[in-house]
Amino acid sequence: MKYSFPVLLCALSCTYVLAEQSTDLVTDNTFTQGVEGPAFYKNHLYAVNFAQQGTIGKVDNAGNTQLFVKLPNDSVGNGLQFDAQGNLYVADYVNHNVLKVAADTKQISVFAHNSAMNQPNDIAITKRGALFASDPNWANSSGQLWRINADGQTVLLENKMGATNGVAVNNDNTKLYVNESVQRNIWQYDLDSDLNISNKQLLISFDDHGMDGMRVDNQGNIFVARYGAGVILKISPAGKVLHTYTLKGQHPTNVAFNEEQTKLYVTMQKRGAIEVLAL
Repeated sequence: MKYSFPVLLCALSCTYVLAEQSTDLVTDNTFTQGVEGPAFYKNHLYAVNFAQQGTIGKVDNAGNTQLFVKLPNDSVGNGLQFDAQGNLYVADYVNHNVLKVAADTKQISVFAHNSAMNQPNDIAITKRGALFASDPNWANSSGQLWRINADGQTVLLENKMGATNGVAVNNDNTKLYVNESVQRNIWQYDLDSDLNISNKQLLISFDDHGMDGMRVDNQGNIFVARYGAGVILKISPAGKVLHTYTLKGQHPTNVAFNEEQTKLYVTMQKRGAIEVLAL
């Protein structure tokens, strides 16, 4: 695979523009400090580890919360994604699975499993229902990248990366973005019609703080949680920081848009809360 580095380091290319601070959707300790994986579906936000580990909670627009499901077999979720039919996919980092919660029955099954996975962490879903999964090994700051086809087949795409964490695809499924938390890089790949990766390029790199979850808006801009910095960055497809959104807490773990992309929901690790930004 050919690697190129067309984008300069952040110190040379970033323009920070401060925006309004976030507000709370749900307050401290509503979720555990393992709160992660926000996903928005039909006017509700879903996130993992509601009140206790191994659960998924459901939140309405007014901030009212309820238990959605409890995961079986001591599984603990991380990234979440809905498909077009309303099935919910859960990265289960304890049992090396991606779980599927059926839309009609809430029945939970193993959608994909591979013992070679370190711990599936974050997932991105394509229009055809295939997933991409980051797979970090925190002990040695390394990671892998997987594609999980719509039939649950797992395909290892890369196995010698840094600590892979946030993963996101653009709207037309032609670009894939993967970040490495410890190394502080965001990589951009081209995707072909079969969702194979090529043309790996460094989109942007940072000198401080980690990174966690990412999403791409309808204009192709990447929103990334800057763990420890207490901000969300909006980054252009060319690798330029367009906006810096200030959060109440310092440890954002992941982000999700509402359906109109007028709001961005942010899970906050140390707070066990969810903050929301008006875009």
